[in-house]
Amino acid sequence: MSATGDRNVTSRTATHPRRPMTEARSLASTFTGYAILIFFALVFLYPFVIQVANAFKTDPDAAASPLSPIPDPLSMGGFERVFLGTDLPLWLGNSLLVTLVITVGRVFLDSLAGYALARLRFRGRRTLFSAVVAVMAVPGVVLFIPKFLVLNQLGIYNSYTALIVPVIADAAGVFIMKQFFESIPVSVEEAARIDGAGVFRTFWSVVLPMARPALITLTIISFQGSWNEFPHTLVAVQDPSLFTLPRGLADLVSGSLGAGTQYPLKLGAAVLATIPVAIIFVVFQRYFIRGANEGAEKG
Repeated sequence: MSATGDRNVTSRTATHPRRPMTEARSLASTFTGYAILIFFALVFLYPFVIQVANAFKTDPDAAASPLSPIPDPLSMGGFERVFLGTDLPLWLGNSLLVTLVITVGRVFLDSLAGYALARLRFRGRRTLFSAVVAVMAVPGVVLFIPKFLVLNQLGIYNSYTALIVPVIADAAGVFIMKQFFESIPVSVEEAARIDGAGVFRTFWSVVLPMARPALITLTIISFQGSWNEFPHTLVAVQDPSLFTLPRGLADLVSGSLGAGTQYPLKLGAAVLATIPVAIIFVVFQRYFIRGANEGAEKG
């Protein structure tokens, strides 16, 4: 056999053992990565599993083994007491009304403000946008006393107006819409203006339909934030008939039910509170992914 042939055989023999080693390392790294992801997924999901499990337990079982994920025995008593022994239907109605109004208002007003900051040229535009960004950096707890003083001075304290008006516009939503509008080609709006469309007509009929992914994102964020809003309700209302769901649940947890832990009742109410947000997120997430794919195809 020639020297060239010997070198080929040697090189093949040397390279073959490396392939299984490389594949083994790749498989090991993949397995490790999935194991870490599964671990953290379980860490984040386990409290929710405990919440759901305790909602279906009896009071003695929940008090004796609160961390067990299996109800023994299975009971619907907690949910029955939620509807019969608390004002949950009233809280649900208030939350639904306030959340829908705030969500619609935020989507509309934040879109208008974002479009104005992205497209309209006026004096002080950059300063105004800087102020919007600065508002996002202010902790909400700092505004508790000013909010209360303003609401009380305007005479709208302890009303639905106090629950809705101060949070109907959102700096983060304005920022999201402005950034998205700036990614839309200006030529689209110029063509609409050539056809005789005004500024609002261009915004409403041309630009806004193209911003569907951003609108859906803003809708999800606004609905979830409004539904779970608790700090603002502390300074806006004190009348129990105006309590929203988070405020009512906080009242339950703080001991308004009397003696005993009553975990099934409290956690059953918490489970019911998470259902609307979960449904909205799942439904709108599908449209968001579809809209994002359409935007990528157009781009």
